[in-house]
Amino acid sequence: MSTSTSTTHIDTPIGADLHAMLKRAAEIRGIAITDFVVAAVQEAAQRTIAETEVIRLSLADSERFAEALLSPPPPSPALERAFARRRELLGGE
Repeated sequence: MSTSTSTTHIDTPIGADLHAMLKRAAEIRGIAITDFVVAAVQEAAQRTIAETEVIRLSLADSERFAEALLSPPPPSPALERAFARRRELLGGE
């Protein structure tokens, strides 16, 4: 597997107050301001993606979900009719 070493730049104007805050935060961590900004942006992006792609369940909901998978309810009459119609349309697959 190859790894990419190319980089790209994002230029955006920020106010003096925000710049001072970022600089102070970077100093507290003992890193360069650009490293601080990149780490913060990466963390925010990962969190944003996880919030939309990961479903989190309580323990009780996890147990109900697992139970539904392991012991599904019997098919409803409407579902039985849908399966029958599907078999008719697809020729008995």
